[in-house]
Amino acid sequence: MPGNDAAGLPSEAFFTPGTSSFTEFLAAHRPGLLPTTPALPGGIRMAPGAFPHGTTVLALTYRDGVLIAGDRRATMGHLIAQRDLEKVHPADDFTAVAFAGTVGLALDMVRLYQVELTHFEKIEGTPMTLAGKATRLAAMIRQNLAQAMQGLAVVPLLAGYDGTAPGGGRGRIFGFDAAGGLYEKRDFYAEGSGSPYARGALKKLYRPGLTRREAALAALQALYDAADDDSATGGPDLNRRIFPVVCVITEDGFERLPEAETGDLSREMVERRAARPDGPHATP
Repeated sequence: MPGNDAAGLPSEAFFTPGTSSFTEFLAAHRPGLLPTTPALPGGIRMAPGAFPHGTTVLALTYRDGVLIAGDRRATMGHLIAQRDLEKVHPADDFTAVAFAGTVGLALDMVRLYQVELTHFEKIEGTPMTLAGKATRLAAMIRQNLAQAMQGLAVVPLLAGYDGTAPGGGRGRIFGFDAAGGLYEKRDFYAEGSGSPYARGALKKLYRPGLTRREAALAALQALYDAADDDSATGGPDLNRRIFPVVCVITEDGFERLPEAETGDLSREMVERRAARPDGPHATP
C-alpha cells in the first residue's frame, strides 16, 4: 500500500480526500494489491483442480443469535489438499464470514474485508450497520467477477448479530452469488459443493428457539450429511482430532466454540450415527 516518502513522511495518497472505503483507496492508489485483480489474461480459464477449493459452510439462527460453521477440507481436483483449513473468520466483533471457493483468493478477500470494516469505523467514528457490511461485501465479490468467470470464484457466507433490528437484537444471515448478488436468508443457509445435503439436513433439524448446544449439534449433523454425499467435504476426523469450526455471534460478540467442546459434540454425534447412520429424524 502507499508508504512513506524519502523524508519518512506519509505519502500524498494518505491526504487525498476520498471515501471511507479502504478498498476504493487501494483501487485508486495501489490496485495491484487488490485480490480482485485478474490473475489471467482475458478469455483464459484455469484448469479444474489447479488450486485448492474449500467447502462446505453453513449458518443458522438460534435463541441467542446466529451460529456459523464450516468443515475443514480443501480439495485440489481429486486430491485432498488440506485437512484442517479454517473457513470461518471473524470480520469484526459482531460479524463473521465463511467462504467456499478458491482458497487463496478467499483468504485475501477475508483479510481485505476485515480491514475494510476497521477502516470505515476509524474514518466515520461508528461501526457500519450489518446491512451495510453485507452490501460492502457484495461489492467486493462483484469486483472479483472477472476471476470468477475464469474459474476462480469465491462465494462467502455472512452472519452477524444485529442489535438494532426491529423487535430487539437478532442473528441475520446473508448469502451471495458469484456476481455479487446479495440475498438475506431466513433461519439457515449453506454454501459450497456439499450445501444441498447440508441444507436438506437443516430442513429437518431446524426449529425456532434452538439452544446453543442444539444449534451446534444441528450444524455438525448437517456437515456430516454433506460429507457423507460430497467427497469435497470433510467430516469430523476423530483420529487426527480435526473437527469442524463452529462459531456463535450474540449480543456479547463473536465466539469460537472451544476445540474441546466441538470435539465432545462431534464424538457424541458420531456415536449416535452408529445407531442411526442416516441421522436423526425430523422433530414433529
